Amino acid sequence: MEIRKVTQTDDFNAIDRIYTLSWQTAYKNIIPQDLLDGLSEYQRSDNPQKSSNEEFVAIENGEYIGISSVRAARDEKMVGWGEIVAIYLLPKYFGKGFGKPLLEVSISALVSMGYDKIYLWTLEDNMQARKFYEKNGFSLCPDREVINIGGKDLVEVRYTYHMEKEA
Repeated sequence: MEIRKVTQTDDFNAIDRIYTLSWQTAYKNIIPQDLLDGLSEYQRSDNPQKSSNEEFVAIENGEYIGISSVRAARDEKMVGWGEIVAIYLLPKYFGKGFGKPLLEVSISALVSMGYDKIYLWTLEDNMQARKFYEKNGFSLCPDREVINIGGKDLVEVRYTYHMEKEA
């Protein structure tokens, strides 16, 4: 598997497809189904890059299979922290070891940006993601946030990660 920074020459339709199919699978029975059914695989193709996020793409045998996005913390309470905004895989790659290298590249990117403390938000009901983050060294913290997606109030929980300090 190749993981590299997203560039202007990437196939943004393939990247959008990762977001869409991942959402439709991971958030089934969490996010309202009509919203998931209405997602388009080609939502971002006319505006390919978000200016403040650094994005990485995972490619396996020529197929775009995963995407991650990192940046400086958006939360004013977390000044000096790095944030993992997104990690998504095509559903057929869930639970098969492809997420860990994408997470590791995301952490490394934030470390290279100068962050030794990292956080992310995930939906409280997304147990598959929560188990993945816990297995990979992230700790649940008490922070909770209610967000509305598709007319439904959902709770996000914050996970944190601290780099090991060398003695």
